Amino acid sequence: MWTYHPDLLAVPVPRYTSFPTAAEFGDEVGEGDFVQALADVRGDISLYVHIPFCEKICWYCGCNTSAANKAERVASYLDALNHEISLVAERVPKGAKVSRIAFGGGSPNGISPIDFVRIVDTLIVHFGVTNPVMSIELDPRTLGSEWASVIGAIGIDRASLGVQTFAPHLQEAIGRVQPTRMIENSTAMLRAAGITSLNFDLMYGLPGQTMADLDDSLEQTVALGADRIALFGYAHVPHMIPRQRKIDASDLPDAQARFAMAAHGYSFLLDAGYVPVGFDHFALPGDSLAQAMLKGTLRRNFQGFTEDPSDVLLGLGASAISGFPGLLAQNEKNTGRYRMMLSQDRLPVNRGIARTAQDQHRGAVIEALLCRGRARIDETLRAEALPLLRPYLDADLCEIDGEDLVIRPGGVPYARSIAARFDPYRKDSLRRFSSAV
Repeated sequence: MWTYHPDLLAVPVPRYTSFPTAAEFGDEVGEGDFVQALADVRGDISLYVHIPFCEKICWYCGCNTSAANKAERVASYLDALNHEISLVAERVPKGAKVSRIAFGGGSPNGISPIDFVRIVDTLIVHFGVTNPVMSIELDPRTLGSEWASVIGAIGIDRASLGVQTFAPHLQEAIGRVQPTRMIENSTAMLRAAGITSLNFDLMYGLPGQTMADLDDSLEQTVALGADRIALFGYAHVPHMIPRQRKIDASDLPDAQARFAMAAHGYSFLLDAGYVPVGFDHFALPGDSLAQAMLKGTLRRNFQGFTEDPSDVLLGLGASAISGFPGLLAQNEKNTGRYRMMLSQDRLPVNRGIARTAQDQHRGAVIEALLCRGRARIDETLRAEALPLLRPYLDADLCEIDGEDLVIRPGGVPYARSIAARFDPYRKDSLRRFSSAV
């Protein structure tokens, strides 16, 4: 179904969970810009709460996380996080309403259930939250039975399990050992707790991974009834993520093998009845993400593909990013400095970028291409992008339909590369990203 064009996949590209991307953030954005953006917030808004701790650190992971092995450090961070919640909430206008809350990390279940409930209580008290849509990322290795009652009592109905692979030898190779029974038990427990939309994160391109290994993971995922599946390609960048040096790079599949795995996974999940959401996400037809895809209302933000219609996402916690129509603002990444800033009653925003009208226009084009496979291109952008798009047009990966640029079925794995032709920032930062497939 897909044709491999190595030259068109050779240039690294962003995942475009924002535009401009975080690679363009600078220290010219700070607390004052964030407070000013908050003052203009109206209507429904979403929250992302970052908990940068895991009980065990996986070798492949590029998240801002550390081991939750020092109780004092964890407690100090959570005190700072609760304080940040109160400081941000008091600056949010009364006309704004929190409609969604996502908990990520790290692993939110890397802290105790009691500490997690305290965070939820702080959010409810300070933001006046009522009946939000809530989601949580979870690590099956540390998902004790006590979490079932917490998830059920709070009313969380969406969860994402970090599965990656069911193959024991691959789990050993990436430092994430979790027997199949553990994943099965976690799935059953979450369903009993009221989770109605369950995502499995899976990976291809792992060291020593074969097509049979991928098939087995896909088959078990489908059998366990995952409502959503994210099938990511492993990005080996040990110069940026030192812990990846523990992974044997000599055993990694080459670019063509990775492409074949991505294509196989795509076909497998379509045959299993899943709706493709972009290039590497899938959802059952009844799931809200699939419904948004089919209705043309799919969006993309820092959580990836989403049905969330809000234009405002407030990030809470170290390294969390907030998105507004005119501003992208990121918190201090280092947890020590994050805690220090909040101890001084300072909001911890210390980098970001102001989004110009042109940025917003280009961002809308990129989002439309990734979410809907087509975008209206005005004359200015068309004149600029057409020479860059010529190889993709000639390869029949996309086409011009009136005023629209349309990504053809065979062009799906090239969507990010095609979208990047509308990104003028890429001229200076191509080296910062992983391969498109």
